[in-house]
Amino acid sequence: MDLIYTLIIGAASGWLAGLLFKGGGFGLLGNIIIGIVGSFIGFWLFDKLDISLGTGLVSTILTSAAGAIVLLFVAGLFRGNK
Repeated sequence: MDLIYTLIIGAASGWLAGLLFKGGGFGLLGNIIIGIVGSFIGFWLFDKLDISLGTGLVSTILTSAAGAIVLLFVAGLFRGNK
């Protein structure tokens, strides 16, 4: 069940990251996919850095969005966005 929640929250976070990261998006579907992958990256990265935003839905969304923003930034570097 946690995997399903991660996928749903990751999709929402990708959409949110696409709104926040103007000009670096990959379209709605691309941002959702990046958000899903980014949510896993966010949880991994925050675990490695020993960062905790608390517990609950809000911290999960923030962690997922942070991972999606990092992934959008890195993908934008490879894509050549200005």
